[in-house]
Amino acid sequence: MTRGPAMPMTAEALIERIRELQEQLEAELSRRREEFRYRLENGRVVFEEETRKAHRLLRVRLSRFLARTRPKEVLSAPVIYSLIVPFVILDIFVTVYHAICFPIYGIPKVRRRDHIRVDRHHLAYLNGMQKLNCVYCGYANGLISYVREIAGRTEAYWCPIKHASRVEGRHDHYHEFLEYGDGEGWHGGQVRPRRDLQDEE
Repeated sequence: MTRGPAMPMTAEALIERIRELQEQLEAELSRRREEFRYRLENGRVVFEEETRKAHRLLRVRLSRFLARTRPKEVLSAPVIYSLIVPFVILDIFVTVYHAICFPIYGIPKVRRRDHIRVDRHHLAYLNGMQKLNCVYCGYANGLISYVREIAGRTEAYWCPIKHASRVEGRHDHYHEFLEYGDGEGWHGGQVRPRRDLQDEE
């Protein structure tokens, strides 16, 4: 007996599949932690002493590192690091908004430490300049992730409508939004994304 064509997966089934894949990814990352001989203790990375010694031997001296750096990269460094000013301003404003408005709306707060991770400077095979770069990148990219989640939860509360065309890099709440053009759903269904958001807590 031949089987007919497979039924397409529903959005809910696809979301569940994504969650399963994320769990598999976490298991693989855990396996790699063992491979590279480190463990997490209270959120802090701890390497075996033998591994730390091997890492120190791999460190490139700062003078040699700077000698190998292209002049264009040196000249562009002030432009990159000047972004710390708008990043910090953004951080302050979004954090104040988050602290004041989320309790009023009943939206669960975003845990900052889930997004902003500054830990790569503990790696013994990085020199001082590389560690500084890693601190900067960890903060900047973590901040963008933190702000994105706050903005995503805000959007889920106030305007949970999908866009007419595809959007890259959608936040995790977007798939629960109402379809573009669903006017009837908007008047009766706006409450559901809010309830789902508040139930996450």
